Amino acid sequence: MSASRVPSDGQVSDSYRWMQLVIGVICMVMIANLQYGWTFFVPEIQKAFGFDRAAIQLAFTLFVLFETWLVPIEGWFVDKYGPLVVVLFGGVLCGVGWVVNAYASTLNMFYVGQVIAGLGAGAVYGTCVGNALKWFPDKRGLAAGITAAGFGAGSALTVAPIQWMIADKGFQAAFLYFGIGQGVVVAALAFFLAAPKKGQIPDVSGDTANIQSRRNYTPGEVVRQPIFWLMYFMFVIVGAGGLMITANLKPIAADIHVDKVPVTILGVTMVAITFAATIDRVLNGLTRPFFGWVSDKIGRENTMFIAFAMEGVGIYMLYLWGHDPLWFVLLSGFVFFAWGEIYSLFPSTCTDTFGSKYAATNAGLLYTAKGTAALLVPVANYLQQSTGNWDGVFLAAAGANVLASILAIAVLKPWRKHVVANAQSDVNAPAKTGVAVA
Repeated sequence: MSASRVPSDGQVSDSYRWMQLVIGVICMVMIANLQYGWTFFVPEIQKAFGFDRAAIQLAFTLFVLFETWLVPIEGWFVDKYGPLVVVLFGGVLCGVGWVVNAYASTLNMFYVGQVIAGLGAGAVYGTCVGNALKWFPDKRGLAAGITAAGFGAGSALTVAPIQWMIADKGFQAAFLYFGIGQGVVVAALAFFLAAPKKGQIPDVSGDTANIQSRRNYTPGEVVRQPIFWLMYFMFVIVGAGGLMITANLKPIAADIHVDKVPVTILGVTMVAITFAATIDRVLNGLTRPFFGWVSDKIGRENTMFIAFAMEGVGIYMLYLWGHDPLWFVLLSGFVFFAWGEIYSLFPSTCTDTFGSKYAATNAGLLYTAKGTAALLVPVANYLQQSTGNWDGVFLAAAGANVLASILAIAVLKPWRKHVVANAQSDVNAPAKTGVAVA
């Protein structure tokens, strides 16, 4: 069903809402490799051209920056004109970006390819998450989590095929064929996406687990709310650790000499890096709907406290025991499971607090925190190169997650409750700096 055929009168069926969600998930699966497949190309690019690893990883940072920092602009187009044109545009750019990488022979060309791919991925990601937030106010954490799971777990389907193609045909061929294929699928699915109209979605004014604003904040109002910047800071410090491991999983495994060691779990044997990457992608996807569903039941901030604490412990244990191949596989999976939920919890919390009318734009503003966090990835590489190990990086990431877990339960939870409660007294009052209205 195209956007032009979306039902126009009355609340739509759950099957239609779920159809919209499924389309968004498939789009997310198609763009997952742009981020999570990059780690397999880094050693091959370094081997082929002799570039410094940290310089190569700047391309990853540029990808994440352009994937995230322009999402508010793309979200504005979605909120105003609907999802079709933005996802179509994004799908084309995703394909073009990896085609550029396929023919790149200089660092600058890889940078250009990753910028283009980042623009495309951001357009698709921001649109699909924003659409899920709008269609499912009654299951916002779960819907955002399922959609984000497509991005987190989608690349698990192609971990082995990408590595096989790199080994058999070369990394340029992998960039070319996967880039074109993924871009074409996204562009085709764009024609089936639609945004909800007034009256088509359930009323959730009685939700007690997650208080929701009855006022729709404009993006300009959102950035003047101090509570938004608390969420932003928490997103940055939690996101940085996961992005560092995402970008450097294979280099870390190689540096601690476990990457090519066979590991057997439940009768399945693979070399450690392939096993870890596959499990990581699956768990990084599963955690998003799981913790999103949990947050729908017990509250966003309570869930953040649990998940962020788990992440801090997991990173610290990886620092202690990661030199053992089996523990490297298991603990990297645990780390990704405890990390990926940020992509369901933060957009859900943002929309609960600031309303759904501008959900794509406002969640996009918060999503730029991922781009800010990506700036720390090259810093992690330089720290590793200066010390000769990853110890300092692991310890800093573990500490940041513990801090975020404390902030969630001790600061964000009571503050957000106070903000929304005060606002309910005057729904029509204009928002003031530091005092939200609902």
